[in-house]
Amino acid sequence: MHLGAFMMPSHPPERGIAEGLRWDLDHLALLDRLGFEEAWIGEHYTAPWEPCPAPDLLIAQALMRTERMKLCPGAHLLPYHNPVELAHRVAYLDHMAQGRYMLGVGISALGSDLQLFGVDAEHGENRRMTLEALDVMLQLWHDGPRAMQTEHWKMGAVETDFDFLKYHLRPYQKPHPPIGIAGLSPNSETLKLAGERGFLPLSISLNPKHTASHWASIEAGAARSGRTPNRKDWRLVREIYIADTDEKARKQVREGAMGRCWREYLLPFYLGNGFVDHFKVDPADADSEVTVDYLVEKSWFVGSTSTVIDKLGQLQHDTGGFGGLLVMTYDFSTEQGAWEESLNRLVEDVLPHFA
Repeated sequence: MHLGAFMMPSHPPERGIAEGLRWDLDHLALLDRLGFEEAWIGEHYTAPWEPCPAPDLLIAQALMRTERMKLCPGAHLLPYHNPVELAHRVAYLDHMAQGRYMLGVGISALGSDLQLFGVDAEHGENRRMTLEALDVMLQLWHDGPRAMQTEHWKMGAVETDFDFLKYHLRPYQKPHPPIGIAGLSPNSETLKLAGERGFLPLSISLNPKHTASHWASIEAGAARSGRTPNRKDWRLVREIYIADTDEKARKQVREGAMGRCWREYLLPFYLGNGFVDHFKVDPADADSEVTVDYLVEKSWFVGSTSTVIDKLGQLQHDTGGFGGLLVMTYDFSTEQGAWEESLNRLVEDVLPHFA
């Protein structure tokens, strides 16, 4: 099992953009020194708690601060990008990274982002735009430009009288960087797409009890194209916080950055959009029980080293096995020492149990 991170990146709304950016870069450098193998960096436009509309810009700076870790947008939301332009930016960044890059793509599910860009998600426009954009980008990288028009995107052939004007920028990795796509719900359509296309599947694991169903989606998608998915490629995103004792870890989470972000932003968002059942360890639990305390006690991997080892082992058992653990990170600047201690315990004491 290899270790990575998933950064929204999250910062309290009152935090300055530049100040938050500096912390993100310092944090990525720390993860690299600790031996994390990859970090996925999110993209949103209307979420003050996730103030990063351009993960590729953050990655370009982070490449100068890191040495080994792969850096990945997690994800570029394809309905908001012209695929011809984005294919060039991805290829250019792939050359900058010299192999330390993977591409994450998404359909976008944040309603306010969709409204800002005028995309009609109610009738699946964001999903169609994503699939069409992928086709354009892969066509460009594999065979070069040709005249093609989808419902939403258009690409033209390049034909000039000058041999010095031509399409030339293909990715550093051949035929293109590894592509990852994330899913959240049981029977996830995006994870079926990952299986069908051979993309890296990322599970946003809101609840370990239902995450196991994600592999069924991956296999169902793979069956469409005759592929055999590899569990080593499957990455799971989890909240993890480790301290000397269970009580100390839970207190730090409740009173710290993770608890605040969930109380003020993530739980109101998920519950307000009808996702309450996604969090229930027992379907009979009342909706009103789903609070930060509930998540700390029943869902997240919060506690002593031995507690986290047990919970992570149970997750590997329940899911049938996965290859990558992505630690969800928050703005821990006000608890930097405790967070670094948690990361060190994860690397030095927990991970060796799953080598």
